Amino acid sequence: MVGPASFRPSPGSIPESPGVYRFRGAEGRVIYVGKAKNLRQRLNSYFADFAGLHPRTQTMLTTAVDVDWTVVGTEVEALQLEYSWIKEYDPRFNVKYRDDKSYPYLAVTMGEEFPRVQVLRGAKRKGTRYFGPYSHAWAIRETVDLLLRVFPIRSCSAGVFRRAGQIGRPCLLGYIDKCSAPCVSRVTAQEHRTLAEDFCDFMAGNTGRFMKRLEREMRQAAADQEYERAARLRDDIQALLRAMEKQAVVLGEGTDCDVVALAEDPLEAAVQVFYVRGGRIRGQRGWVVDKVEEAGPSELVEQFLLQMYGDATPEALPREVLVPVLPPDAEAVTELLSEHRKARVEIRVPQRGDKKSLMETVWRNAMESLKQHKLKRASDLTTRSKALQEVADALDLDQAPLRVECYDVSHIQGTDVVASMVVFEDGLARKSEYRRFSVRSTEGDVASIYEVISRRFKRYLEERSATGELDAEAGAEPGIDPETGRPRKFAYPPNLVVVDGGPAQAAAAQRALDELGVDDVAVCGLAKRLEEVWLPGEDLPVILPRSSEALYLLQRVRDEAHRFAITYHRSKRSKSVKESALDEVPGLGPARRQALIKHFGSVKRLREATAAQICEIPGIGPATAETIVSALKGENP
Repeated sequence: MVGPASFRPSPGSIPESPGVYRFRGAEGRVIYVGKAKNLRQRLNSYFADFAGLHPRTQTMLTTAVDVDWTVVGTEVEALQLEYSWIKEYDPRFNVKYRDDKSYPYLAVTMGEEFPRVQVLRGAKRKGTRYFGPYSHAWAIRETVDLLLRVFPIRSCSAGVFRRAGQIGRPCLLGYIDKCSAPCVSRVTAQEHRTLAEDFCDFMAGNTGRFMKRLEREMRQAAADQEYERAARLRDDIQALLRAMEKQAVVLGEGTDCDVVALAEDPLEAAVQVFYVRGGRIRGQRGWVVDKVEEAGPSELVEQFLLQMYGDATPEALPREVLVPVLPPDAEAVTELLSEHRKARVEIRVPQRGDKKSLMETVWRNAMESLKQHKLKRASDLTTRSKALQEVADALDLDQAPLRVECYDVSHIQGTDVVASMVVFEDGLARKSEYRRFSVRSTEGDVASIYEVISRRFKRYLEERSATGELDAEAGAEPGIDPETGRPRKFAYPPNLVVVDGGPAQAAAAQRALDELGVDDVAVCGLAKRLEEVWLPGEDLPVILPRSSEALYLLQRVRDEAHRFAITYHRSKRSKSVKESALDEVPGLGPARRQALIKHFGSVKRLREATAAQICEIPGIGPATAETIVSALKGENP
């Protein structure tokens, strides 16, 4: 194990300027990113008294083999660069906040011609307005069901919307007045967009003007003796009131803030956020984090604010962020968030009153979240460690396989042959490392496995050579692309290769590695019929107990590879099916083929269309339309 003294920078070489530094591991991967007001002072603290450092910091230094840095002009620039590097390199020793669950949001797709309201999870999409997050999806659906009485905007899928337009009849929601039915032109696109904007304004907390407007219209309808309309408006007001009652009033009207609370122990921390808009709690969200670096509450708060708001849209940032303690560089963080929001953002610690009471409530939620996470995580960590050790014992490996790659081949009768590569690190899927292959061989699964393993490890050897691990090219960094500074796609080898199949597939994978001279990677095959583990060159399989954690882990890896391969095969086959019927039409290029499929949705519907309907697509004239109709009917165009 390399000690920190072996790569300590020479005295006086480190500048005394603000900047960001990176520690790298033996394979060139960035393992830690940090920032400092004074780079020399900060980096010297790592090497001056190794014994006095925190144990996790000692582990990071003994794992590292190199350190470099970049000088910046201000502390704000250091914060920005630190955040972008953490996001790019995903260093293992940095604090990484992850959701303790996938929270649902109420989303309005304002980027579409006819905006749609729906429940969404996962990454946020451009052009969509989000409200929440909510603790349960049913809470969103109850709110939406109430609000559609007053704001009848579209909530159907693209397929239902398109179908209703084709047959000229709206769906059930259109008949019961919970949709304004833009699909059949009951309202114009602009009128429907106005309804969607009013819906968003109400969800954003601007409720007063809608209540006053409905009350005014109700009184006017009653005065005009339009009692049915007045009764409906009364019911609309009650629906809005019920929707508002679901959101507790905690602060003064007009208060927009995020309340952040932190609960921690020596190993982990949990963060809870309550989103307060217009004085009401609009949503709640939680994160948990492993404290892999030495960090106190203020450092954890700073990292959380950067990661939470780093990719947020300007309108998602509140005017005020309430935190348990101020971050170390509070002024720099405030300036960075204000610059991102394009308006002033205040970071404060509440001292008294309602905000202090709300902070205590959020903190109790964080404590409960940490407690529940530790109960769940304890068994999870133990199980994964046990599974990896059982795999090592069963396959007679020198150490537990911390990186496992699994390969699977998918095809239908030898056509559209594809393969997948999935990666598990420490027993967990690492989806950013997944890869897929279009297989050239048509000689069966065994030949396909041989081809894919050969291609993958040829790339590995090429990239090792390019970065200097084999020929020690001057100035090259192992595993890192010298032009982009990012990790190469196939730069890191696995400890274990698993192939979906029996002894033939395992032997093919081993033969590919032997021919390339790769002798430090173990190989096994997992046969699906009896879940037998086959080792290359062995006459009998390894039989793992049906209840063993090792077998469960190998099954999960194999099933994930199978799922990933099937998904790629289906998309490839679907694309070929869609295009093949139109490929032979003379004068029809890729752009117009794509326009046809986009307009009609499928080749089946295109076959049912007339030449006049096909002519409606821009760029397609009568002669071309007739040619398309003839070609799809099997006639000679």
